Amino acid sequence: MKNLLADATLEFARTLHTSPRAEDDLSRILEEPGFGEVFTDHMVDIHWSQRGGWHRPRVLPYGPISLDPAAAVLHYGQEIFEGLKAYRHADDSIWTFRPVENAKRFQRSARRMALPELPTEYFIASLRELVSVDARWVPSAPETSLYFRPFMFAAEAFLGVRPARKVYYHLIASPAGAYFKSGPAPVSIWLSQDYARAGKGGTGAAKTGGNYASSLVAQQEAYDNGCQQVLFLDSVDGKYIEELGGMNIVLVKRDGTLVTPDSDSILEGITRDSILRLAEDRGHRVERRQVSIDEWRDGVESGEIVEVFACGTAAVVTPIAMLRAADFEIGREEAQAGELTLSLRQELTDIQYGRIEDRHGWLTRLDS
Repeated sequence: MKNLLADATLEFARTLHTSPRAEDDLSRILEEPGFGEVFTDHMVDIHWSQRGGWHRPRVLPYGPISLDPAAAVLHYGQEIFEGLKAYRHADDSIWTFRPVENAKRFQRSARRMALPELPTEYFIASLRELVSVDARWVPSAPETSLYFRPFMFAAEAFLGVRPARKVYYHLIASPAGAYFKSGPAPVSIWLSQDYARAGKGGTGAAKTGGNYASSLVAQQEAYDNGCQQVLFLDSVDGKYIEELGGMNIVLVKRDGTLVTPDSDSILEGITRDSILRLAEDRGHRVERRQVSIDEWRDGVESGEIVEVFACGTAAVVTPIAMLRAADFEIGREEAQAGELTLSLRQELTDIQYGRIEDRHGWLTRLDS
């Protein structure tokens, strides 16, 4: 779909909240922000129509979205979303990490879901606009950030199977602490052998809610078996590892090689790409290829695979101690986090929080 107004100057109208969160209340929230539980005072709204293109960019008080009961998203699931963070640096400036890559992934997701592509400059402008009115919501405590959730959905009211001609883009934000309350401590994950996250030619590479909805029954199975996350296999052969319910996975071999699954049904992780780039900077070899569950199991038993970790925007990097399945286990629940895993996590977060040089130019300042 063509972006009819992609080259136009974007000017946001502002309607500020008449009763923003009180400072003492906000201070309590930022001390223990949790994850995705409390939202900032404002949100961003941009509309799209087939005839008018992108229009009506606004900053509004955070609140309910009014939808017709026949809105296409409610019946056909035509929607996408993204996730990225804002970090407060020691000098009180506010930055985000690789937003252009998030904008590009948002566009790829839109193409797959037959939605209009939001121009990159509009995507980043929406982040700046929200920070400009809600900067006080960006926490400063260690391991905290402001989590952005951009999302887009079919708002046209009709019952018919075709791409919607009316679409809404919104941006909301929530102060965030650690995704796993244990921090970077190793976690146990469950291998789903009955459910697939995505199939060949499906929507696995798009960040769309349906992928996550279909993973929830398997995620509950993981909880029921004492695990924090679920790992999916490919839907064709049922033997190649794909990704977790919300994160990519990386295996580290004894010689320092990092191996990560490659598949057209895996979401292209920006955190994973960044971690692998940092590893390559250090001289580590990186392999992006199919990885079977047997290779993982045999590698751990022989000592060829020495570390495994998950990575994603929310959790950053999380060591994996054990994989549990209905009929076997890989690793040990008491296993410690790997040295390379923790080192790469530290380097990435040091870049994000401005503690070390950003030699790749990954950071974008939002409050200037």
